[in-house]
Amino acid sequence: MRVYGVTGWKNAGKTGLMERLVAEMVARGLSVSTVKHAHHAFDVDQPGRDSYRHRQAGAGEVLLASRQRVALMRELRGAEEPALDDLLAMLAPCDLVLVEGYKRDRHPKIEAFRAETGHALIAPDDPTIRAVASDVALDLDRPVFDLNDTGAIADFILAEVGL
Repeated sequence: MRVYGVTGWKNAGKTGLMERLVAEMVARGLSVSTVKHAHHAFDVDQPGRDSYRHRQAGAGEVLLASRQRVALMRELRGAEEPALDDLLAMLAPCDLVLVEGYKRDRHPKIEAFRAETGHALIAPDDPTIRAVASDVALDLDRPVFDLNDTGAIADFILAEVGL
């Protein structure tokens, strides 16, 4: 499975870049899956729904299925957060998995950077960041793309993973 990441600090444009990259690559005929790391508690379920009630009753996993989609919810209940490799193993085969976040993992990444956030670049100290997508010109030892040049960024990533 080919894996490539989009990383950066909060409000750097990661999610928008991910969304545009998925649309671009799918339009090119590729099958793409995503993994998104969240640093906060989240719930994809809704209080009062049957599946929510199953989890509240103590179910470790709840698989919700319909004609449109399947969702597996697993309660960790104090267990360690699964490693990225373990999460990737859960995915169905596809051409490419784009990973948002997981900045400390060792897969290749592109850093989304917006100067207005006031954060320093991650790239200079991280060799897994192969390029930067920025809203300002930067002088770096690796490629720098305009944050909104989705086509060029997609070309770069696909060349990196051999697609």
